[in-house]
Amino acid sequence: MRYNPAPALTSIIRLSCLLVLSILPHVSRAESIHIAAASNFTGAMKALVAEFEQASGHKVHVSFGSSGKFYAQIMHGAPFQIFFSADQAKPKALEKSGLSVSGTRFTYAIGALALWSSKPGFIDSEGRRLRNGNFNKLALANPKLAPYGIAAIEVLESLKLKQNTRSKWVQGENIAQTYQFISTGNADLGFISLAQIRQKNQSTPGSVWIIPTTLHEPIRQDAVLLKRGEKNRAAQELLKFIRSEQAQTIIKSHGYQIPSAKI
Repeated sequence: MRYNPAPALTSIIRLSCLLVLSILPHVSRAESIHIAAASNFTGAMKALVAEFEQASGHKVHVSFGSSGKFYAQIMHGAPFQIFFSADQAKPKALEKSGLSVSGTRFTYAIGALALWSSKPGFIDSEGRRLRNGNFNKLALANPKLAPYGIAAIEVLESLKLKQNTRSKWVQGENIAQTYQFISTGNADLGFISLAQIRQKNQSTPGSVWIIPTTLHEPIRQDAVLLKRGEKNRAAQELLKFIRSEQAQTIIKSHGYQIPSAKI
């Protein structure tokens, strides 16, 4: 009797079709979103997005920059679905302007400020170098654009050093540019986010003074769902993921604190 492979081949084709059809609903549900995130949160956000995309199938495009510039862009119609700010003020303002979805704002991280130099031993654990003024240039983010710049000014005011150091300031557009000023030696030291030099519990070479929180207001970083993302499944699922235990572990590993209660 001669073997006829047709029935077996037909069964394989049918099974393959069923598998494809079972996958299609998941693929069709996958969506893309474009989000804006404060530059201090770059490392943590990249890690979060990688986990989210792998688990969900959605695609996330991220723009990093100063919160002040993103706020202005959103006010003028920038096509972002979610805004991860470095402060609370701008997401609150977007709520009042009606450009965000009511009830979606929450604090996703609490940042820490650090005085850092790329030179080992240049800064001690109490920041005496800042107090004695024995340095050339002091870098800080522009307080008109970046909340970490505002915190830096608050520290200088608390220490009564604002006027004495003003002539040495070098201002970055955002905290990422401020980091570059210091890392390249264009500034001897400067105020940056602790997360920038402590990625995944790894310390960056140089010397650092972790600024006591008593010297500045808490740096509460809020996220908000924008009107453009109200009906986007990926945007809704990303915000849900950010509040998950898995995501919070990632955020903490990058040098941030997680608020005990949502604000």
